[in-house]
Amino acid sequence: MSPGPTVAQTQVVNYVLPIVASFVTSFRLYCRARRSLLWIDDAWAACAMLFNIALMICSALYLRGYVFHPRWAKVALYYTLSQCFYGTVWCSRLSILFTVVRLAYWGTQRRILICVAILFGVIWGILFAQVWWTCESNPSWKQLPRPQCPLGRDVAIAQIVTDVLGDIILILAPFLIIYRATLTTAQRVRVICLFSTSAITTAVSLTHAYFVFTVGELKEAVSAMFEASISLIVANLSVVVTFFLRMLADDETISRPIDSGSTTIEFGIVVEDP
Repeated sequence: MSPGPTVAQTQVVNYVLPIVASFVTSFRLYCRARRSLLWIDDAWAACAMLFNIALMICSALYLRGYVFHPRWAKVALYYTLSQCFYGTVWCSRLSILFTVVRLAYWGTQRRILICVAILFGVIWGILFAQVWWTCESNPSWKQLPRPQCPLGRDVAIAQIVTDVLGDIILILAPFLIIYRATLTTAQRVRVICLFSTSAITTAVSLTHAYFVFTVGELKEAVSAMFEASISLIVANLSVVVTFFLRMLADDETISRPIDSGSTTIEFGIVVEDP
């Protein structure tokens, strides 16, 4: 088995990935703000970015200065970065989900998606609590020079199940919109591909869960940093990619008929024509 990353290598990952993810998120917010299209999905993306920045700061303190902190501070840093990880991942998923919500028809479609959003919030809360009861049930890890709770099999299984379930929902949710929309084949492929990028997050999260289940230590930390930042980047792809597609092509909208008039859908807003 490879020795794993060094502290210096982990620090590089800790700085580079969140900075890239924050840049992409800021660009997404700029694209939305300049067209006055900011909505709830952008708020969730901004929250995810803040959690990711907090994760970066806490990880930097945890990795570089742990020798100089009192024990209670080291334990507090570990708990904080653990919860910032969950905050980044699940705020990113909620951002993707609300991007679908804003494109959905009023009525049954939106009610279903809002219920899914509530489910995501419940899952986030359960995972948040699971770290506490798992770590506090065996507090001996707090005596280590660099305290790191052995999360073990139960946490790994919970992460695998919830990550796969969440990403499958995010991949399938856009079909609620597509099946009622008047789209060309190219447009359908474009929408499906954009939202199917959630599968990337699944692959990264499975890797993280494997390290939680097995070796832990810095490999677990690096995989968590990858999952958090990749989740945030993926949450922004539908907006950022659409921005560049709009620059390259004249065909930038998706149209669908409704009873009260015609409707034009762009990623991020539904515009009804009188």
